[in-house]
Amino acid sequence: MVKPTPMEEKLKYSLLRDLNDSQSIWTRNEKRTWFLTLLAGTCMLYSTRTTMPLLVPAVASERKWSKTDSGTVLSSFFWGYTLTQVLGGYLSDKFGGQKVVLLSAIGWSLITFWMPNIITSASYLSSYSIPFIVAVRIVNGACQGVHFPSMISITSQNLNASERTSFFSILTSGSALGTLLTGILGSFILDYFGWPTVFRVIGFLGLSWTLFLRYYTMATDRNRIINLSQPSRICSKLGHSETVPWLKLFGRTSFWACVLSHACEMNCFFVLLSWLPTYFHENFPHAKGWVVNMIPWLALPPVTILGKALTEALISRQWSLTKIRKLVQSFCFLGQNAALFIMCHTEQFNTALACMSIIIGLSGFHNNAVTVNPQDLAPSHSGSVFGLMNTVGAIPGFLGVYLAGHILELTQSWSAVFSTAAAINTVGWFVFTIFGSAEAII
Repeated sequence: MVKPTPMEEKLKYSLLRDLNDSQSIWTRNEKRTWFLTLLAGTCMLYSTRTTMPLLVPAVASERKWSKTDSGTVLSSFFWGYTLTQVLGGYLSDKFGGQKVVLLSAIGWSLITFWMPNIITSASYLSSYSIPFIVAVRIVNGACQGVHFPSMISITSQNLNASERTSFFSILTSGSALGTLLTGILGSFILDYFGWPTVFRVIGFLGLSWTLFLRYYTMATDRNRIINLSQPSRICSKLGHSETVPWLKLFGRTSFWACVLSHACEMNCFFVLLSWLPTYFHENFPHAKGWVVNMIPWLALPPVTILGKALTEALISRQWSLTKIRKLVQSFCFLGQNAALFIMCHTEQFNTALACMSIIIGLSGFHNNAVTVNPQDLAPSHSGSVFGLMNTVGAIPGFLGVYLAGHILELTQSWSAVFSTAAAINTVGWFVFTIFGSAEAII
C-alpha cells in the first residue's frame, strides 16, 4: 500500500469534514506538533512566572525587602496580567493566536533574562527601587496575560468541538511542568550559582522556545488547506471578526458563575504559587528547596488527566455536561478546603507537604470544569470569553497575593492566610453549584 503524502493527508482531513463545520482542522501530525509546542510553551510560561516566587526569599534577604515589599513585587505581576486577557483573546480570534503567543513570549522571555540587571539597576534608585521593579513586573504580567486566551482560541479554531476540551485541559498541565522545572533546575542553580543565574537560564530557555515556535511549528501552517466546503471562511477570517455579543453574556447568571468561581479558585492557586517557597523556607528551614518546590506540583498532571478521564466516563454514561462540570469542580473546591483546614493546624513537614500537594493537584479538576466552561458557553468566541474570565480571575491574583503579604506582616500567621483562601473557595463552590451551566449562551 502506498503511504499518502503529507499534502494528501491534509486534503483528506479537509474534505472529510462535516459540511456544517466552517473551520479549518489540524491533521494528525499537525495536532501532535502543536500539542507538544503549546505544552512546552505553557511549561516555559510558568517556569518564568514562578522564578520570582522561588527567588524572592534570597533576593529579599540580600536587598532588605520587607514582607510588604515582597508581596508588592509578587502581586504586581498580576496587575499587568489582568490588562491583556480580553485583548489577547480578541486579537487571537481576529488575527490568529499563533502570532499573539509568539510576540508575547519574546517579551516575557527577555524580561526574565534581564531581571538581574533590572533588580541591580533598581538599587541605585533609592526609594524608587521597588516601584521600578513593580513597573517591570507589570509589563511582564501583561505579556503573559495573552497566553491562555490565545491558546484556547487556537484550539477552538483548529480542532473539532469534541476534541477541544480534553486537548486544552491537558495543555494546562504544562503549568505544573513549568513550576517543576523552576523548582528542580532553579533550586539547583540557586544553591550553586546564585539567584541571578536562575533568571538567566530560565529566560534563555524561554527564548529558545520562541525560536522553535517561529521557525518550526508555525512553518507548518504555510501549506495549510482550509475546509473546502466553506471557501468564504478563508477570506472572512482575514481582517474581520464577528463582534462578541457581550450584553447577552452579561445577562446570564451561568456566565457570571463561571467568572466568579474561576476568580475564587485562582485566588487560592496564585497565593500558593507565589508564597509556597516562602512558607516552607520560614516554617521548615532545613527542608531541601528542590523537594518543596517539586513534590506539590507532581500531583497536578495526573489529577488533570484523571479529571479528563472522569469527564469522558460520565459523558459516556449520558450524564449532562452541566452536572459533570459541577461535580468535577466540587471535588476541586471541597478537597482543597479540607487540605487548607489541616494546613492551619499542622506543624509537621510531611503533613504540610502532602496537603500542599493535594491543594495544587486538585486544581487539575478545575482545569476540566470551570477553565473549559467558556468553550461550553461561547464556542465561537471562546478566546474572548476566556480572556474576560481570566481578567477577573487575575484580580484575586494581585489582591490576594498582596493581602497575604500584608497579613503576614501584621500577624505572622500563615493560618490566617489559609483560612482566607478556604473561605473564598467556599463562596466559589456555592456560586458555581447553584448557577453554573454548560449550556451554550451564544
